[in-house]
Formats: sequence, structure tokens, C-alpha cells
Amino acid sequence: MRRADARPMGARPTGAGQADADAAGGRRSGSANLRREGPADLRLVPPALAAWAGAALALDAPPRLVVGAVVVCVVVAGALLVTWTACGRAPSGTRGRQGRWGGGAWGRVGVAAVLLCAGAAAASAGLHGADLHRGPVPGLAGEYATVTAELEVTSDPRRTRPRVTGDRPVPPAVVLDADVVRVMETDGTTTETRTPVLVVVRHEEREERGDTGASAEGPQGAQGERAEARGAGQRRDSPWLGLLPSTRLRVRADLAPPLPDSGGIAAVLRVTGDRAPRVIGEPSWAQRFAGGLRGGLREATDGLPADARALLPGLVIGDTSRVPPELEQAFRATDLTHLMAVSGTNLTIVLALLIGPPGTAHRAERRGLAPRLGIPLRATALLGGGLTLGFVLVCRPEPSVVRAAACGLVVLLAIATGRRRSLIPALAAVVLVLVLYDPWLSRSYGFLLSVLATGALLTLAPRWSAGLRRRGVPGRLAEALAAAAAAQAVCAPVVAVLAARVSLVAVPCNLLAEFAVAPATVLGFAALAVAPVAMPVAKALAWGASWPTGWIAGIARTGAALPGNGVDWPGSWRGALLLAAVTVVLVLVGRRLVRHPWLCAACALLLLVVIVQPPPLTRVIAGWPPPGWRLVMCDVGQGDATVLAAGPGAGVVVDAGPDPMLVDRCLRSLGVTRVPLVLLTHFHADHVAGLPGVLRGRSVGAIQTTGLGQPPGQVAFVRAQAAARGVPVTRAVAGERRRTAELDWRVLWPASHPAPEPEGPNDASVTLLVRTRGLTLLLLGDLEPPAQRALLRTPEGAGLPRVDVLKVAHHGSAYQDPALLGRAGPRLALISCGADNSYGHPSPRTVAALRGMGAMVLRTDEDGAIAVIGGRSDGGSDDGSREVAGGAAGGAGRRGEAELGVVTRRP
Repeated sequence: MRRADARPMGARPTGAGQADADAAGGRRSGSANLRREGPADLRLVPPALAAWAGAALALDAPPRLVVGAVVVCVVVAGALLVTWTACGRAPSGTRGRQGRWGGGAWGRVGVAAVLLCAGAAAASAGLHGADLHRGPVPGLAGEYATVTAELEVTSDPRRTRPRVTGDRPVPPAVVLDADVVRVMETDGTTTETRTPVLVVVRHEEREERGDTGASAEGPQGAQGERAEARGAGQRRDSPWLGLLPSTRLRVRADLAPPLPDSGGIAAVLRVTGDRAPRVIGEPSWAQRFAGGLRGGLREATDGLPADARALLPGLVIGDTSRVPPELEQAFRATDLTHLMAVSGTNLTIVLALLIGPPGTAHRAERRGLAPRLGIPLRATALLGGGLTLGFVLVCRPEPSVVRAAACGLVVLLAIATGRRRSLIPALAAVVLVLVLYDPWLSRSYGFLLSVLATGALLTLAPRWSAGLRRRGVPGRLAEALAAAAAAQAVCAPVVAVLAARVSLVAVPCNLLAEFAVAPATVLGFAALAVAPVAMPVAKALAWGASWPTGWIAGIARTGAALPGNGVDWPGSWRGALLLAAVTVVLVLVGRRLVRHPWLCAACALLLLVVIVQPPPLTRVIAGWPPPGWRLVMCDVGQGDATVLAAGPGAGVVVDAGPDPMLVDRCLRSLGVTRVPLVLLTHFHADHVAGLPGVLRGRSVGAIQTTGLGQPPGQVAFVRAQAAARGVPVTRAVAGERRRTAELDWRVLWPASHPAPEPEGPNDASVTLLVRTRGLTLLLLGDLEPPAQRALLRTPEGAGLPRVDVLKVAHHGSAYQDPALLGRAGPRLALISCGADNSYGHPSPRTVAALRGMGAMVLRTDEDGAIAVIGGRSDGGSDDGSREVAGGAAGGAGRRGEAELGVVTRRP
């Protein structure tokens, strides 16, 4: 028995923010330990689940119903305990035959425990839910009243991500959680209260003014660089971002009711942030100390490469304020988001460094920093507790941090003892305590994912790891692979509900990133600790941490860039149940497959092909992109992005859409790696905000724009993106002709003088007449009827021929000039618009008018991406693509016209 105890079982941190509790040294050792420990003790699991369910149901239940449920639970539990006491006088032999939690008297104890825990959680939830209706704030929010309020900040301020709404970007706001402690109404009534609210600080929409004259050429030096750092229309860092928790403020703000699914807050407090916040009470010393440490880490990372500078504070303390939107999207696509949040991994890694390798902390020959420094075991335990407290303090004692610390301590127990039988009860106890402490966690997806992942790493991962080792997989690789697969298997259904997508690269990306998490975290925490006393040393440590951090960022970007990185999935609980069923089937099939190495290799190769999607193979199987495509209208939502074929692997991009990820995905599906020209018809956000996605990883010759530099914030954004990548910016001039490969085009609009002054950016849209392989295409941008009529009066417009393909102006809006449509006489009309957009695009009147001319009308919201080919296409598709050949697009056709083919690809 002593020899068996000397063999390490181990538990090491893994990628999902928890740890694999099994790292057995060999097959015999692992199986021996499993036999020795016996079955898991599950007695605390039903009470914990009952508490979870009770809290979730009672948070918004009527108070009378909650009180009644609590009374019933207590009364029934008391009756069961009384009968158990009576049964306790039975002969001892009878009690022994009933088992620990079996039937009879002992079973009554289990039911009583379940009822008491459910009742306690319901009572706690009822009290927390009542906080949202207590005091005057909820009523004032329903009236959208303006008040003067005193607040106590309860979280770090954070900036929302920029997004595009319609044709303009919504500038980021600063949001923070706070408690209203005193509120003064307009009539002078003052009330003391304690009401949780969400504070939203918005700056007035005053965009930066740059050169808004006729020329939009060339980057503007420092102005462009500043615009790149802030984004379009975004002002400098707000003084609100420097507030620390426990700070007291006095604000004049507008109250509004919260959204239905924003649990935990009673109202939204809208503040205009042009002036600095009025501080009436300084933060506590503990928060000032923690804030100093966080600020020191940010300062230590200032000189690092962009990805490391953004990610390292997130890996260490959950500070994601510097993470750009495209990197955040890459982490989401690869299911690596947990690395940017405060998770149990951070704490587990540091404590493992303190107590030594897994399974040795309780032995005389233990290793780690503590024994090397002569610290005894009990002092080591106290030091570990102190580190845990410091972790919660620095990362803020918010519910997510407390949850992470609790789950990290469960994993620490596995590391320290090497025993697994007591870990499930420990996890159940953590769930019970946290739900009683903060009932809102019972409705938190983050809490659910943490519990699921920790449970999987303590139950599934050890068995999967042992099975892989029995089949010859090296120990460390088996542990890492089993941990990543177990966490992904149990968490994927929940993630699918949130993202409506299943990542196919999550396991390999987590596996590859795992080896860099520990060094990045340890060096990052060292930099955090050293920064207040020796900043040069902290910078050196941060530089060392930048290498593994850069590796993690590279894994995320590479995985997100793969065309088959994920598949769309129903974003509902039905979809989650379906995915869970599919996962169970895959696990059962996988158990048989691992016995056949060659079959496993074939399956892995097939999955690799699905993820990488080599263009030649994809074209054969999926029919996309179709051979001989001349134009593709990308499906980018409510916006425009069109690609014109310009040779093998090359394409001219006309507009970039509102989302960098969507346009990048479209270009990758087409195999476009070289862009001779990006032409931005005008500067509205739904046409230019996706520009980073076009520039990412491609050779770009030039960017051409309209001459009207409005809106100025978007002009600055385009110039900044071009300057950052050294791409020249030029202005399109009417009458200009250009040619590349078999593609040539002429600029028709905006007309040079004499011409009317454009009424806005839409009327300044660059309009192109394109010819390619006998096809004629007219791209109208977002021209409005006044500019459309003016175009027909210009020399370029007067000679406008009938066209084969028309890109309908302004997403098919109702505002079209009939004369221009009649002059163009298209055989095929393409409309780019987003599904269920709030503008009603395309207009039924416009669609009817085009069809009345004999044109076939296709739209991206219904048909997905649309490819136009010159001549008939042999390619079909099994993924929703369809083909319309030759004359079908334009009726009987006209004499001398080229054949026109269309292939669509639904999203």
C-alpha cells in the first residue's frame, strides 16, 4: 500500500480554466488508484442541484409564492427528520442494512437535506430579488425620470465594443455596476436606499474633425494613427475608466428600466460623460492597492507587441480593456474566450507553483517553492489561502471572480491530495455555498460553464486519460487531450445556446494553447507583484511573458481564419439537447474507433479537410466558388461588399461591409489572397467598417475612395487603417478607366465640375461600369434619385449601355430613379441587405419594378452569397447552392449577349 501511495496521480491545470485531476504515471498506477478510492461520494450533489434550481426559480417569483415554498420545504423536512429520529431507535442491524443514503430512515435524511437546501436558496433568492423592487429607483426608472443620485461603484468600468447600426458606427460607451445609496428627485425629495443599477456613460456624438474637403487622399499622419487607436468617431479615454470599486459619486442622470434579461439590476442610469465624474468619496485602501497593482501590470506591458500588450492583463487579472474586437472574435471562434476571463486556471497555476507537482503536497518529499524556502506544510496552506485572498482582491471580488476562486480551490484540493473521491462533494459544496451567497449565479451561463468544466475535468478526464494511455498515447499528451476533450464535450451544448455555432477547432486550439498558459500566467503574476517596486524588472518579466502570450494569440487568429472552423447550430435549448445527443453518440463511437489506429487517422484526416477546406477540393465537393466566377456579392448583413475576379487568387473589392470577420470569411472562401484595389464607394460604416477584414493577411495594392470626406470619423478610420499597413489612398475621378487581367472598369460618378454638390455621402457614391468576359455590370453604390438623375445627364451617363448585371443602389430601397433603371435594363439585379433589417430593405416596390422589366432579382438576405459567372456552370452544390443558367436569368435573352449564370450559397 505504501508503494502505491508513492506513485503520483497528479492533477495539472488545463485549457478550459480548470484542471485535469488525473495525471497518473502509468496504466497500472492509474487503475490501482481508481480501485483504491472506490466510487465517488455523490451525497451532496442532490442538495446542491436543489439549491441551484430553487434559487433560479425564486429570483423573479412573487414574494408570497417564495415564502410559501420556503415554509413547505422547512415543514416537510422537519417532519422527515422527526421520523428519522424515531427510526434511529430501531435495532442497529436494521439501520446497517439500509445503507448511507438508501431507503427507510436514512433516505429521509437525504430528502430533508434536499428540501432544506432548496428552501434556503429560495429564501436567499427572494431577498436578493426584492432588492430590485425596493425603494424609489425602480418606480422612477419606469417614468424615465431625471434624478441626482449618489452612487457607490461596485465594479471596474469597462468599454463596450463598437458596433455598426445602419450606416454609422455606434461609439463605445463606458459601463459600470453601482449601488444607488441616495437619490434626489426633481421636487427635492431625498431618499436613502441601496439599489443595484447599471451606469451607462455616453459621450455626445461629436466626431473628430479632420480634412473634410474634396480630397480624401492619403493618410494624415498622427491624426490617422490616433484614429486607429480609438476607432471611428471614438473620443479619447474617458475619465470614467479610471474609477475604482468602492468610489462614491454624485451624478445627474436619466433613469430607464432594464432589459428583461438583465438580471441583478433595478434600473439603467444614463449619464452624459463629457465632464469628469464628481467624486465625493475615495475608494478603500484595499481597492487603491489592487488598482495600483493592476495599473503597474498595464504599464509593464506598454512596450510589448500589440497582441501581448492586449492579452497579458487579461490572462493574469481578466483586464480585457485593450483587446481589439477582431482578436476577441478570434478567441470566440476558437472557444478560447475563457483564457481572457478570470478563471480557476490563474489561481491553480500559481498555487501549483507554490506547493509543487501534482499529488506531492501531502508527502514528506514534497516539492515546490514552499519546501525549498523551508515553509512547513501548515504554513504553506495558510500562504495558499493568502494568495487566494490576494487573487480575489486584485481581480475584484465580483461574483465571477469568487466563482473562479472557489472552482480553483476545488482543483487545488486535487493537486494537494492526489485523491479524487472527495472532490465531487467539494465541488457540490462550492456550488451550494456560492448559490446561497449570490443567487444570481444560478442564472449565469458563466457559472454553469465553470461547474460543468470542473466536473468534467474531475470525472470524465481521468478515465479518458487512462483509456488513452492504455492504448499507447504518451502520458502528458493523454492528460491534455482528455482534459480538453472532456471540457469541450460538456460545455459545447451551453456554448451553442450562446453563440448558435459549434467550433470544430476548439479542442486542438485549447490543446496547443495549454502549453503556453502556465508560463504566461506565472511570468505575468510575477510582473504584477514586482511592478510597484521595480518597474524595469517587471518589464523584463512581461517581455518574457509576451512570447507564450503571442503564441496563444497566434493560435486564436490561425484557428479563426480557417474556413471550416465551425458550423452553425440552432441557438436554443433544443439545439443544446441535440448537440448533447450528438456528443454522446460521438463518444460511444469514439470508444470503438480508438481500437483501430488507421481508422482514427482517417477520421482525423477527414476532419482536417473539413476544417481547412482546400480550395480545389472544396470547389469540387461544394461547388463554391463556381468555376469562372466573375462577380461575387458577399453576404455581410446590412451592408455592401462585392468582389470582382481579377485573375487567379486576385480580386478587386468594392466596399467592405460592416463586419471585418464576414468579409474576411467571404474572401477566404473565394481563395482571394491578392487585392489590386479596394474601392470604397463612400464612407458610411456599412461600407467601410469591414476594411480590416479585407486587409488582414492579403497583399493590397491601393485603396480608392470618393472625394467627399464625410462622415469625418469614418474617413479618419479608413486613413488610419491604410497608414498602419502602408497602403496608398487615392481618389476616384469620373471618366477614369482601369484594367487588370480580364477585368476593366470606368468610373461614372461622382462627376467632376460642373456638377451639383452632393446632398450627402450617399450621393457621392463612386459608380462603376465594369466589363469582364463579355458581361457588363453596373455598380451604383448608395446613389439616391437626385444623383441618379444627374448621372444620366453627364457624358458618362449619357452613353450608358444596357447592362447584364445591376447592383441595385442603397440595398434596394424605395428611392430609385425609374429612368436610370430603364436605361440600364438589367437581366440580373443584385441586392445586398441584412435579414430582418429595420429599414425594410429591399422595398417591395423596387423589387416589383425590376421584375417587371424582366430582370431576375436575387438578394443576400434570402439567397446568401451570390456568384455571377460568364457562361454556363457545371458546378452544383450540396450545401444550399443553386444555379440559374444563361437565358433563365434574363428571359429569352437579347441578340449578341453573353450567357449569364448565377450560383448562390446560403449561409
